[in-house]
Order: sequence, then structure tokens, then C-alpha cells
Amino acid sequence: MSESLRILFGFGRFFSPFYSFAMSMRAAFYKKGVFSQHTLPVPVISVGNLTLGGTGKTPMTLFLAKLVAAYKPVIVSRGYAGGAKGEVNVVSDHHNILMDARNAGDEPYCLAQSLPGVPVLTSKKRIQGGQYAVDYLQAGSVILDDGFQHLALHRDVNIALFKVDSFLGNNRVFPGGDMREPLKALNRADCFVLTCVDDDNRARAEAIRKALLGKFPDIPVFMAEYKAVSLTMGEGSDIPVSDMTDSLFGFCGLAYPASFQKSLKLAGLTTVGFQGFKDHCPYFAPELKFLKKQIANCEGVQGLITTEKDMVKLTGKDLGLPLYALRMEMVPEESLSDFVLKKLSALVVP
Repeated sequence: MSESLRILFGFGRFFSPFYSFAMSMRAAFYKKGVFSQHTLPVPVISVGNLTLGGTGKTPMTLFLAKLVAAYKPVIVSRGYAGGAKGEVNVVSDHHNILMDARNAGDEPYCLAQSLPGVPVLTSKKRIQGGQYAVDYLQAGSVILDDGFQHLALHRDVNIALFKVDSFLGNNRVFPGGDMREPLKALNRADCFVLTCVDDDNRARAEAIRKALLGKFPDIPVFMAEYKAVSLTMGEGSDIPVSDMTDSLFGFCGLAYPASFQKSLKLAGLTTVGFQGFKDHCPYFAPELKFLKKQIANCEGVQGLITTEKDMVKLTGKDLGLPLYALRMEMVPEESLSDFVLKKLSALVVP
């Protein structure tokens, strides 16, 4: 946890009960119909989490889009940190990518790059994005990226993710902790997925699964690993991870930079230095100057390695060394695929 978050959570601890109460009342008003909820004429799959920061929502969205391809999915994202200001912004349609990373936001742009033929939209009001997908893009289903707290739109499959190494953080609700809502909000979920499971934390993952099933016995818990697929240089050329023998300097702009550093280690890559930046770092001149200084302070650096969502913001910028992105793939238990497809088949025939 960064020092700034420690300070925020320390000062915010007093206000946590008030925010927790407000979020509970909001959820109750939606449940009782005081606040209206819009229902689309196609199935809606929501991917989200209970905590702040990254839990693997975008990789899970990518996995689901491929899984439910027969249901003609359209992805609707909030487009965090993207510059586009429209009520609905079309990042990609069935044929082309129509926006750059700066306007789309790094995560929606990465989804559009990775999913040719699957439209990606951004919209702060997911109702508008979902309805646009149905009216203009012939959506047979809608996938909400980061939709667990977006209660204004009814969802048919509600997936809540937890990163194994961080789980619930300090177990307090914002602004005193990492949780966006109190724990009872998880009753809305149709299933839980524990992400970033590996050999180092598998025992912890099993303990978390047992705890969740004890608290929510009717909600299944699945596990998902990350698999390093390849290294990409950003212009469509990929190389196997095993072919990389250079000494690399790693960096990323994630909520939990240590998780990427761990991925590099598990992939068997040799890193001689590492630098974390704030989540969704834009890599303007000051960040690039600082990064180059950190690289210069390390001996033997032969190349740079970052995430795919960081690389899309570095197009055209010269860092003085070859730049690679580690292409990762989420690999959940097969039972998760069966669960989601069974849910959808009960709603519509693809």
C-alpha cells in the first residue's frame, strides 16, 4: 500500500461507517424499487469487485467476451481516465478501432485491440451504453467492465472478483479502507472468482474460498490463474517468453505494481530493476524523465518490459531501449465457463 493511501485510510477511518451506511441504503433502495433499475432485452454479464484497485477485471472481461462469442457480446466500460466526453463513446465497432488510447482509456483500448470484431463502448452511465449496444450494434449480450456497483442496470450474471494476495485489504469500507461497500453487498453476486492464483498463494486461495463459502454458502467460488502468453513489441510482432534472455527493466502503472513484478518473476524473465507508477499513469514528460533516470541507474539493462495497458500509452515515445509488453491471459477453472454458459443458455438460445 502506498504512503498516500495509508494516510487517507488513517484519516478516513472515522468516516467509514457513514459511507458504509450510505452505500447500504443505496443498495436497499434499488432492491425495494425506490430507485429504478433498467433492464435490457439481452443478457447482461457484469464483472466487478468489492475493493478499490485492480483485481483482474479487464482480463476477465477479455476471457468472457471470447467465451460467449456465440451471444454476440458488446463490452461497455466506464472508460476511466479516457479523454472522450460523449454520453456514449464507440472505441471499436465490428470492424475497426475508432479511438486512440488517450481518448478511450487504456483498458477499453486494450480490449478493443485484443478482441477484433467485438465492439467496445465507454459510457459513465452504463444504461446508455448498454442501450446503444442493443440499438446500434446488434448486441446479443452486454458485458459490463467494472459493473458491480452500477446498480441502475439489471444484470443476469453478476461476477465479483477478489485478488488472492490482497483479498479485502484492511477489511474497512472507504475512506477508511479498500472496500467500496460493506461485506453484505456480496449477496448480490452470482459467483466469486479468486484471481492471480499461483503456487505461492494457493493455500491462501483455498482458505479464502472456504471462508467465502462459509459466509455465502449458496454462491459458488472459482479460481483463476494468470498465464504469460508472449512478449509483444506493440506492432503485432510477438515472441515466446522463453526466447527472451535479455536483462530487462520493468515498470507499470497499476494499483498494485508488485503484482506485475511477481508476474515477471513467475514468467522466468530476468529483471535488473523495477519502477511502479500510479494507476493509469499517463506517462507525460515528468514521468518519462523520471523513468529514464531510474533506468540509467541500473547496470546491464538491455530492454524494458511493461504491461499491455501501459504500452498503448507509450506509442511513439523513445525510451532509448527496446520496449516489450508481457501478454497475460486469465485461465479460470473450467467450471466457471460451465457456470456462465449455463446461466446464459437458460435465458436465450445463441
